[in-house]
Amino acid sequence: MVPLLVSAIAVSLSGAWLVAGFFHEWAHPVIGWLPLPVTSVLAGYACWAATRRAGLDPSTRRFWRHLTIACALFTAGIIANAADAVGGPEPSQRVGPAALVFYLGVLVLVMWALLRLPSWQRSRSDWLRFGVDACVVLITVAAFVWRFSLRDHQVWVKQTGSAGAMLAIALLTALSMVTFMKVAFAGAGRLDRRATYILAVGAAVAASFGGMSPFLIDKPYLSSSLISVPVAAFAIQLAAVSQARAGNRAPRDRGVHRRISVVPYLAVAVTDGLLLTTSARTPGETRAMQVVVVALTVLVMSRQIIALRDNNRLMATVESHQAELTRQATHDSLTGVANRALLEQRTRELLADGEPMQVLLFDLDDFKTVNDRLGHQVGDRLIVETSRRLTALVGDDGTVGRLGGDEFAVLLPAGPDVEALLDRLVAAVGEPVDLAGNLMVTGVSAGITRSRAGDDPAELLRRADVAMYAAKAAGGNQWHWFDPGMDRAADEAARMAAELSQALLRDQIFVLFQPIVDLNTGTAVGAEMLMRWRHPEQGLIPPDVFIPVAERTGTIIELGRWVFEQACLRSADWDRRFGTAAPEKISVNVSARQLADPAFVATVRDILDRTGADPAHLMIEVTETAVLDTGDALTRLDALRALGLRVALDDFGTGHSSLSLLLDLPVDVLKVDKSFVSGEAAEHAGAIVVRNLIGFTDDFGIDAVAEGVETSAQADRLRSAGYRLAQGYLFGRPMPAADFEASFRRATAAA
Repeated sequence: MVPLLVSAIAVSLSGAWLVAGFFHEWAHPVIGWLPLPVTSVLAGYACWAATRRAGLDPSTRRFWRHLTIACALFTAGIIANAADAVGGPEPSQRVGPAALVFYLGVLVLVMWALLRLPSWQRSRSDWLRFGVDACVVLITVAAFVWRFSLRDHQVWVKQTGSAGAMLAIALLTALSMVTFMKVAFAGAGRLDRRATYILAVGAAVAASFGGMSPFLIDKPYLSSSLISVPVAAFAIQLAAVSQARAGNRAPRDRGVHRRISVVPYLAVAVTDGLLLTTSARTPGETRAMQVVVVALTVLVMSRQIIALRDNNRLMATVESHQAELTRQATHDSLTGVANRALLEQRTRELLADGEPMQVLLFDLDDFKTVNDRLGHQVGDRLIVETSRRLTALVGDDGTVGRLGGDEFAVLLPAGPDVEALLDRLVAAVGEPVDLAGNLMVTGVSAGITRSRAGDDPAELLRRADVAMYAAKAAGGNQWHWFDPGMDRAADEAARMAAELSQALLRDQIFVLFQPIVDLNTGTAVGAEMLMRWRHPEQGLIPPDVFIPVAERTGTIIELGRWVFEQACLRSADWDRRFGTAAPEKISVNVSARQLADPAFVATVRDILDRTGADPAHLMIEVTETAVLDTGDALTRLDALRALGLRVALDDFGTGHSSLSLLLDLPVDVLKVDKSFVSGEAAEHAGAIVVRNLIGFTDDFGIDAVAEGVETSAQADRLRSAGYRLAQGYLFGRPMPAADFEASFRRATAAA
């Protein structure tokens, strides 16, 4: 700070000396030159200190070494300039050959250092547009500087003894323009962005002050160098200090966001004004300005042609992407078959037309075992292969869709051969399949129902679902027609719901924590709380069995309240015991049924008040389906955020219309579905989705969490794409609270 303060004082003294010289003739003009070498020496020291900053990349370190040498030349030029001005019998504004050589050497060295900095990757059109803009700016600035400063070159030559001063001013102006345009468009490697802006502004201001020489012709004891030199040196010193503070932090590539710039049009307007104000008594200057205006007009027209061509290409890309988004909104991302939304749409159309139809529902037997034993990636491959086999058999006779997980549906027109088709489908799905070296035989359970008067898509799927569970209960690997007697399954669901309610009282429900980690540090920054049920007779019942029952019967409201209270108690306990070392967030899943409950927000507020938990450390996770299926969901989510909780959209990309949903959904965190991260398409289409989603979430100001990370390669790919948060088996399976606590305590102790 002391060197900066000294330089600031020196610049102020030089400015005051110059201003006072307009009203008082200095008897000892050499005094005004004394602060100048001080500023250049301090600037050189700051540049040298920047080269010593640890961690700088080679190109940035080389740039500041060049500027250190430039400051040494600058100091020599100042001394030579001072000798020319005050070394003779009378003070003058002469700039001798030695001073000019040193000054021009500084400018050439700085421009060379800037041009050697690495540039960003740009397309050919971007470079063409940049070249046109650069020409427009340089021509306009040149015309402006000539008109208001360098036009009186005879005065410059007489005043300074040569045309070198004019050349230095022109180069200094060009330097400021080149610096600003290179950084604004082409980039400057890892050079600190603020430092480059300081250099550009400093060069422009110094050039402006340097152009004051014609106004000082009757004051030989003054020189424009008295202010332009210390300003330039002070700008170099400020830039070096900014670089030293920034270190090796990579500047963000802002990209090319605006296809239409006002710069070319403003340049034409400025030169038009110069042309209109040119005196008719100087026909040569008038013709020169006319040539400038015509040249700029041609450049602007060329730029417009480039922009129109790019816009046409962009529109074609947008239309292609729109078609792809439409396909993604109606098709399953993993298998490519119809998703639930498209199935429901086509079912509704057939029902409206009065067409008799049949709905088949398929579910793989023991699919959870495949996921648990071989991992989700192998499970996803099995899903894809099952989809391929179903599609091959059904062909154009019906519509195959995936409802989610390992559940498929098929829409078929009514026909007598449907049972033969079912036999072939069950047999085909049950054939052995080679999955990553694992030869597997997986059965399938199927249910089928016919459409009836008054049906809707939900009722048809419900009946097929009941029939499918009847097939599973009969041992699996078979199919069943729906029978009204199967509705007794609803009674079983009610029994399970009652047992769930008793399970809470009997301490059979417990929670596990799956870590959410920071990909850059590998430490847990939060966890997702997951509910489990240990049945006294049936053992551990998977959540995908009892959660749907709880959803259908409403028991999920009581279970959800209990889980949220456990999360609050645990969060408050960890905050009290570990302070800032406690996990930043504990997330809790909230179902569609809970969001539909009018008392849900009041319940959450009451639990927060009773437990004393900090809502900023809690997060609500909802699925796209939960939000779409609940009319008041958005209102309640807004109310939850008003309480201080954050909202996460879970399993993003697997629902109805993810991208459009984000326009209205009050969401803070996006949890990218594991099918994009570790599924079959993770290294192809999934990788493209993952890479583009991070930019999408950045633009929306949303945090992104990648789910289902199972390998180090997947974690590296996510980190390279810009993701900071992730969860999955690579970082830890769901674990008891004590184990999770031990994990982040170890991480805290290690830090």
